Amino acid sequence: MEDKELLEKFKKAESQNYAFNLLVRKYQQKIYWHIRKMVIDHDDADDLTQETFVKVWQNLHHFQGNSQLYTWIYRIATNECLNFLRKKKQRFFLPIADVSKELLRKLETDAYVSGDEVAIKLQKALLKLPEKQRLVFNMKYFDDLSYEEISEILGTSVGALKASYHHAVKKIEDEMKMSV
Repeated sequence: MEDKELLEKFKKAESQNYAFNLLVRKYQQKIYWHIRKMVIDHDDADDLTQETFVKVWQNLHHFQGNSQLYTWIYRIATNECLNFLRKKKQRFFLPIADVSKELLRKLETDAYVSGDEVAIKLQKALLKLPEKQRLVFNMKYFDDLSYEEISEILGTSVGALKASYHHAVKKIEDEMKMSV
């Protein structure tokens, strides 16, 4: 079902729950993996995905259609991730490097993480990136979003995103070469 149809059904009280369930089914997996790539831990990603859809439910009647629905949902999910990581740093008074180390430890011990050696090396390299570069790289490389879509989600210029992506790719390449 197209987003436009979902939104029309959501506006009607008798089909609101049905429309929302369809929306969750349509976007839940993409949002989960978007979040998971940022927070690594399955349980944290699961909780943040749920929080994202709670916020979608609470605010969907305010959605005006100025952007595509999925970019609006991605923006909510991205903000949830960044807030989660920020709170984690504040709660434990950790610099970002220590948060990255904790995420790296989870990557190495999480039973839900699978993949070949190269995939694990890539994830480790990603964890060494600054949050924004990691976010841009994930959205462009894994989620296959255009720079324009990412710009809309993050509220950043396309030029800045291209630079962030370029720097991320270079750092990842360097890290992958060092780990060979």
